[in-house]
Amino acid sequence: MANVVIKDDALRQAAEVGMDDFLRVFTDKYMAVVGGVPGADTMALLNGYQHSLLGYHFFREEVLEGGFVQLIQNGYGPYIFDNPFAKSMRLFGAKEFSKLVYAAKKIYDAHRDDLEKETTDEEFMAMYEQYEEFDELEETYLDIEEYVTAIIAEYVDEHLDLFAEIEK
Repeated sequence: MANVVIKDDALRQAAEVGMDDFLRVFTDKYMAVVGGVPGADTMALLNGYQHSLLGYHFFREEVLEGGFVQLIQNGYGPYIFDNPFAKSMRLFGAKEFSKLVYAAKKIYDAHRDDLEKETTDEEFMAMYEQYEEFDELEETYLDIEEYVTAIIAEYVDEHLDLFAEIEK
């Protein structure tokens, strides 16, 4: 496992800006450690807590921009749904969000092959109509996103040593 070191000053400055910036200090460092994209060959470089936080980064970024279809089409389906991401979110205190991820996983598991197949732009756009069952989950996430991000930021702040070595 890689030793993830974050400077205390960088964390304090980011926290003053907001919870998004606070979490980004960690996820940017994780991205550097895994070379930009987590994969089978880089999984061992981060611990479970770090992977969970990085998973939330990808989840949030992709779902806010293009929903679950985009999240899955961009290759993050296995990282989110084949790992204990939803359980981790519950343990972090984001129980409602955890239930949402489990609900999305049911859809993903039932249609995985189709959702992950290579598509043209037209086929990709058609998936939004084909998988309208994601719409309600996306709307719910949009409604709770700030709350969920705040819960996760608070958990990270209260358990810093699980997410990085903080250097003075």
